Amino acid sequence: QVQLVESGGGVVQSGGSLRLSCAVSGFNMAEFNIGWIRQAPGKGREGVACSAYYDGKTSYVDSVKGRFTISRDKAKNLVYLQMNDLKPEDTAIYYCATDPILAVATHCVIPQIVDFDHYGQGTQVTVSS
Repeated sequence: QVQLVESGGGVVQSGGSLRLSCAVSGFNMAEFNIGWIRQAPGKGREGVACSAYYDGKTSYVDSVKGRFTISRDKAKNLVYLQMNDLKPEDTAIYYCATDPILAVATHCVIPQIVDFDHYGQGTQVTVSS
């Protein structure tokens, strides 16, 4: 059974940093793309970052480029999202996600990751101004 469990969210001031973690189990993360998605209050889901299993390349939505970094620790079955220089508009629930069909592509397509089928419960990130 595929499980993804996010942690690491919290309340930070604008300009601060957080590192989110996603513990994965029930599948071989080395064979699937894994992404981070967020949903702000009153808004739809947005793909934020993605790590491609095939070549290790990472992709980001434009609004977080240069501030967020996605990475994997294969030995620990963890996926991280390091978030620096946080802004109030980054406030959202953050989910890690994968998909048995969509996530086997050899590269990530950021807009597509919102269609990934497996999500965790999410972790709240709140950035105060």
